[in-house]
Amino acid sequence: MAEEERNEEQSEETQQGAREEAPPEASGEGAPAAQERISEEPEREAEESEDSQDEARDQASEEGKSDLPPGAELEPIAIEPQRELSAEERARLEAEAEERARAEAEATAEAGEEPAPAREAAVELPSDARIQATGKRKGSIARVVLHSGSGQFEINRRALEEYFPRHQHRTLVRQPLLTSGYEGKVDVRVRVHGGGVSGQAGAVRHGIARALTAIDPELRGELKRRGLLTRDARVKERRKAGLKKARKRPQFSKR
Repeated sequence: MAEEERNEEQSEETQQGAREEAPPEASGEGAPAAQERISEEPEREAEESEDSQDEARDQASEEGKSDLPPGAELEPIAIEPQRELSAEERARLEAEAEERARAEAEATAEAGEEPAPAREAAVELPSDARIQATGKRKGSIARVVLHSGSGQFEINRRALEEYFPRHQHRTLVRQPLLTSGYEGKVDVRVRVHGGGVSGQAGAVRHGIARALTAIDPELRGELKRRGLLTRDARVKERRKAGLKKARKRPQFSKR
């Protein structure tokens, strides 16, 4: 009996060892897992090949873009041919242009309208009196002489309308006379040099205002309040070394 039991134990041990040494594919549970791994390998290889192809295409497109100029990938703007306008559209455009021109003319007329006299002349200028004054503006210097008369203007032996064709400059020159009430009661003779047209008009105005204060000292407050006696010190700023103009710099280049 003891020998039979030992033989049975040995047979059981040998069977158990054989089961442990058998590969997992031989067992019933390991076979499906092995088949799944075998089926997944082709799919993984296909995905890797697709990824490599996409990377190659992206790299090729980037290399191609680097060779093209900036904006080459943008679609060109389609410009439609200009169609012929109808009679109604042409009439509407002409009416709009006329209305715009009329509005601009009205605005210019309002801006250039001469101011009304602020007061009447309080002092009568003697017929033999000659009042001299000097006015300055920018680079212009004007020597003004006032004497009794009917309001004639002479600038460098030329009429006011001839010397200052623009209405804006003529209004600027007459401003002190209109403010003081001496418009049409004194003759003005001016010698002016230096500067440009605008600077000379400002110099003439400054000189006339100074001459009027010599005629009537009571005018000083009103003329000063309107800024006609103030010497405008603004001048063109000098050019600096290394610059194109007073403030304008050359274009900066980093390389």
